[in-house]
Amino acid sequence: MSHAALLPYGRQSIEDDDVEAVVAILRSDWLTTGPTIGRFEEALAAFIGVEHAVAISNGTSALHAAMYAIGVGPGDEVIVPAMTFAASANAAVYQGLRRCSPT
Repeated sequence: MSHAALLPYGRQSIEDDDVEAVVAILRSDWLTTGPTIGRFEEALAAFIGVEHAVAISNGTSALHAAMYAIGVGPGDEVIVPAMTFAASANAAVYQGLRRCSPT
């Protein structure tokens, strides 16, 4: 099977100004924090029409933050699909829930 016949995992739209913005950050003194994060969060909040937005580094951290934000903790029950990425269940485990096997 040729590579061209495979279904794409995702299609990204990356423009030259996107690359330039990344290079500017990589060359700055603020690789992981700094004023650009705040501007991004403010722009995102304005774009989606909410008061606040928080940038998260990856999907696993975002799921964990969501569990924390809604107050999931020991004694609660979280149900995840059997066919999922491990982070779906791990986010609940990070909040003190125990792992359960299906009955």
